[in-house]
Amino acid sequence: MIDPQPAAGRTVRQRRFGGTVAQIRTALKLYRVLSYSTGIMLLLLCTEMIARYAFGKFLYAGGTDALTGQPFGVGLADAEPAGVLGGVNLSIAILIVHGWMYVVYLMSTFRLWTLMRWPFGRFILMALGGVVPFLSFFVERRMHAEAERELESHPEAGQRY
Repeated sequence: MIDPQPAAGRTVRQRRFGGTVAQIRTALKLYRVLSYSTGIMLLLLCTEMIARYAFGKFLYAGGTDALTGQPFGVGLADAEPAGVLGGVNLSIAILIVHGWMYVVYLMSTFRLWTLMRWPFGRFILMALGGVVPFLSFFVERRMHAEAERELESHPEAGQRY
């Protein structure tokens, strides 16, 4: 039987990861959690934007109804003129929380991408998951499966410290 040998002058390049298998699995778990939570916050943000720009409403908690003077619980109120005096504008809170969650999501995406040593296009696809509605759920599933497949097929590729 003939053993396959690389062509003269060529070397077979082994798969190497940028960290240990434990580091990759930890980064994969963080990426999964942040992917789902950022995706959910993005859906809330889209709902809030529709309420604001299509119907002229903000989501408020607490405060006083501007028309009746009665205490306001939680719900939608007019944006202009202000339908609620005082209280917490939850629409603005959703904007802020999604923005910061996306920053942390990008950091977890970068961490996983560097540990797996994937091509740059894959990083861009993963980053788009936090700004395109529903994409984070599909991309996370695909990246998680790909990472698991690579970890199983190349158990020796993780660095040893």
